[in-house]
Amino acid sequence: MKLTCYIIDDEPLAIEVIESYIVASDLLELKGTFLNPLKAFQAIHESPVDLIFLDIHMPKISGLDLIKSLKNPPAVILTTAYREFALQGFELEVVDYLLKPIPFERFLKAIDKVKRLKQEIISSNPEKSHDEFLFFQKDKVNYKVLLREIIYIESQRDYSKIAMKNGEIKVHQKISELEIKLKEKGFLRVHRSFIVNLEMVDRWSSNELGINGKNIPIGRSYYKMVVEQINLI
Repeated sequence: MKLTCYIIDDEPLAIEVIESYIVASDLLELKGTFLNPLKAFQAIHESPVDLIFLDIHMPKISGLDLIKSLKNPPAVILTTAYREFALQGFELEVVDYLLKPIPFERFLKAIDKVKRLKQEIISSNPEKSHDEFLFFQKDKVNYKVLLREIIYIESQRDYSKIAMKNGEIKVHQKISELEIKLKEKGFLRVHRSFIVNLEMVDRWSSNELGINGKNIPIGRSYYKMVVEQINLI
């Protein structure tokens, strides 16, 4: 599964270079680009990603200050023409520090560092999601649901049906909102109307998944991601 990312830089040409590297490498999924760091700040809160490419010198707020303002920042690769900020960057636990102009080979090394870091985190916490839970609201009452109890989630317009081992609950949340909440917790969007618990999948073919006796369709645009993720199980 590809890591998602944003590019934040007040120079359009710098954004174009990184965009071209992302396309050429086919390692990342670009979710947006921002010339304005304040708009990027809002996007990171509303639609979190795995990684941001972040310039340091920008109007209104610097890249370093943007990192400091984020409560739970994603992985950060700093991009700048100035060497002197490297120490400050690493004190903020950025993954890498790329000097402009950025060679493609150096870009690839930085992405590899991010992927290895993510894998180390997963490997060191193999049981992390076992007892994780979320609260879902139904009829103004919040219900605690263990993530391992969820089999799949089905979109029903502005509502979502959460199918569990011991029943189901219908909540007033769109499936896109639940997709964000369940990101990197063992769940995968496989169709515009379905999210599945990957641990529950017992069979799959080119157009559907078998999960707890139910056939779940695989959307054409989701197929590649489904194959990549299932092969990691």
